[in-house]
Amino acid sequence: MVRSKTTRSPNAQRALVWSFANTAIGKFGTVLISVIIARLLGPDEFATFAVAMVALAAVLSFNELGVSLAIVRWEGDPRSIGPTVTTISVVASLVFFAAGLVAAPEFAQAMGDPGATDVVRLMLVCVPLNGLVATPAAMLQREYQQGRRTVADQVNIWLGAGISIALVILGWGAMSLAIGRVVASVVFSIMLILYSPAPLRFGWHRDLVGPLLRFGLPLAGASIVVFTVGYADQIVVGSVIGAKALGFYLLAFNLSSWPVTLLSQPIRAVAPAAFARIQTDRDQMGVNYRAAYTVVFAVAAPVCAFIAAAADPIVTLVFGAEWVPAAAALQWLALAAVVRILFELSYDFLAVKRRSTVLMAIQIAWLTALVPALLVGAQLSGIGGVAAAQFVVATLILIVGYGWALSSAGVDAWALVRSSLLPVVAGVVAGAGSILITRMVDSDLVADLTAGFFSLAVMGMSVWMVRSSIRTLRGATRMESSA
Repeated sequence: MVRSKTTRSPNAQRALVWSFANTAIGKFGTVLISVIIARLLGPDEFATFAVAMVALAAVLSFNELGVSLAIVRWEGDPRSIGPTVTTISVVASLVFFAAGLVAAPEFAQAMGDPGATDVVRLMLVCVPLNGLVATPAAMLQREYQQGRRTVADQVNIWLGAGISIALVILGWGAMSLAIGRVVASVVFSIMLILYSPAPLRFGWHRDLVGPLLRFGLPLAGASIVVFTVGYADQIVVGSVIGAKALGFYLLAFNLSSWPVTLLSQPIRAVAPAAFARIQTDRDQMGVNYRAAYTVVFAVAAPVCAFIAAAADPIVTLVFGAEWVPAAAALQWLALAAVVRILFELSYDFLAVKRRSTVLMAIQIAWLTALVPALLVGAQLSGIGGVAAAQFVVATLILIVGYGWALSSAGVDAWALVRSSLLPVVAGVVAGAGSILITRMVDSDLVADLTAGFFSLAVMGMSVWMVRSSIRTLRGATRMESSA
C-alpha cells in the first residue's frame, strides 16, 4: 500500500526525541540496577559477571559481519536485501556462538576467574539472538521507529533487572545476572521482530551477497578492532591485575559511560540514516556534522568533568565504601568518555561516507599505541594508570587520526578546532569548580549535589552559547522530514 502524502511519517527530529527519552530512562534504570546489584553481590561476584560481559561484548562486536548497517544506508528499498542480510547474520552468529562455547574456559582462565566459565557460556546465548534480530533492528532505525524501539528496550532492561535482582536475593550469585540477561533478550528479540516494518524472512540472493560482504566485512573488521580498543583496558586489568580489580574497573567504566549513552546513542540512532539521505551533498553533510559535534561536545565536557572531579564522593555515596578503589579509574574514564562520544559521532559520519578502510586504519593505529600504554599504566598505577593511558592515547588519536580523516571527507578541521574551544573551557571550569567544592564540603551527598548543580549551570551556559549549531540541527531534521 502506498502511504498518503498527508500521513505524518516518522522523521529524524521525532526519532531523536524518542531515542533520547529511551536512553535517558534506560541509563537511569541501568545505573539504579547496577547500584542494587553491586551492593548485593560485592566486588568478588561482580567480577565474575564482568568477565562474562567482556566475552559477550567481544562476540557481539562482529557476529553479524557488519551487514546489518547496509540496511540503514541502502539507497534503494532495504526490504530487497533484508532476507539475505538475515541469513548471513544468523549463520555467522551461530558459528561464533559455537566457537565461544569452546573457548569459554580458556578465556575465563586468562581473565583471572576460572569459575566464570559457566556464566560466560550462558551469556553467549545472546549472540544468536542478536543475529536473528539484526535486520528488524536495522529496519526500525532506517524508518525512524524509535518509539517502538523504546518500548522494546525498556522491557529488556527492566525485565532482565527484575529477574536478576530476584535471583541475587535468592543466592544465585553472578549466574543470576546471566539468566536475567538471556531471558530478557529472548523477549526483546520477539518484540523487535513483531515491531519491524518488514516481516522477518530468510533468503539468499547470490547477486547481493558479494556487495553486502564487501560493505560489511571491512566494518566488521573495524568493529573487532573497535572492540579491542574499547575493551583492551578491561582485558589488561583482568589478565594483569586480576578479576577483582576488573570488577572495580567495570563499575567505574559503567559510571563513566552514562554520559556516552545519554548523549551519543540518541544521536547515533538517527545520524547514520540522516547522513545517508543527504550523502550526495558533501557541503551539507559537513555542516550538519560540525553542528552535531559542537552541540554534543558542549554538553558532554562539563558533565564528564564533574564526574572526574567528584569521583571519590560519587563512588562512596552511590556504591559504598568497599567500592572506593573504583574512583581511581573513574576520574580518568570520565574524561575519556568525552572523547568516546566524539569518536562515535565521527565513526558514523565516516561510515556513511564509505571510508571503511580509513576507519580500519585509524583503529589499528589506535590499538597499536594503546596496548603498550595500558600495560605500562597497569604496572605503574594499577587501574588508575590503565584509565589514564586510555584517556591520553584516545585524545591523541582524536586529534591526529580522526582530524585527518574528517578533513579528507569534506569537514573543515580548523572549524572543528574553533568549535572545540568553548566546550573545553566549559569542561575546565566545571571540573575546577567541582574539585574545590568536594574539597571544601565533608558530606558526600552535599558535595555531589553542589558540584553537580554548578556543572549543570556551566553546561547550560555552554549550550546557550552554541545555540546557532542547535538551530542548524533543527533545520536539518525539518528538511529531512519534508523530503
